[in-house]
Amino acid sequence: MTRDIADIRRDYEGGSLDEGQVPNDPFTMFDEWFALALDTDPQDANAMTLSTVDSQGLPHARVVLLKGFDQNGMVFYTNYHSHKGSELANVPHAALTFWWPKLARQVRIEGRTEQVAEQESDEYFASRPRGSQLGAWIATQSVVIPDRDWIEQRQRRFEKAYEGQDIPRPVHWGGYRVVPEMIEFWQGQPSRLHDRVRYGRRDGHWEVVRLAP
Repeated sequence: MTRDIADIRRDYEGGSLDEGQVPNDPFTMFDEWFALALDTDPQDANAMTLSTVDSQGLPHARVVLLKGFDQNGMVFYTNYHSHKGSELANVPHAALTFWWPKLARQVRIEGRTEQVAEQESDEYFASRPRGSQLGAWIATQSVVIPDRDWIEQRQRRFEKAYEGQDIPRPVHWGGYRVVPEMIEFWQGQPSRLHDRVRYGRRDGHWEVVRLAP
């Protein structure tokens, strides 16, 4: 490596984040921030790091895509038999992290998880491109495979099996909802004196506090 990574620095700038001026519930604020993120980076604004814990207490993280949110929580889709699916079956709690560099903004979410209703998974699956629908059947996610050819053979087999037919949703594939107990909004500021506002759920209500940078 020819570059000293310790010298990589960025001075953040952004609008102020005042805990006295934020909405009463975090979903309203997330909707506002997410809408601006979509305008700024429409391709990757919904990318988020999903962090889970396995049965031994070891953490695991990967990037997935947000596919819906409302007052009930944030939804993503995956193979229930994947590593993340197994981890959520054992420890049904997760953390999500959004990072929008052009806005110097980060959102952290923590909460319990649940599978979405089958009808909701069916509806989303039906909206996917045909190639993505086939992919849910082709990819036995997270298992060790011998080589790329293994995937390509399965692809040809499933393409032939469903030729001229609608593709049903696999029972091992569907959605998870992260039901937030905590949502933190981070706005980058100069000299690392960032603004941090955290919403925490208490007795069915949201409490708002400001955190030190």
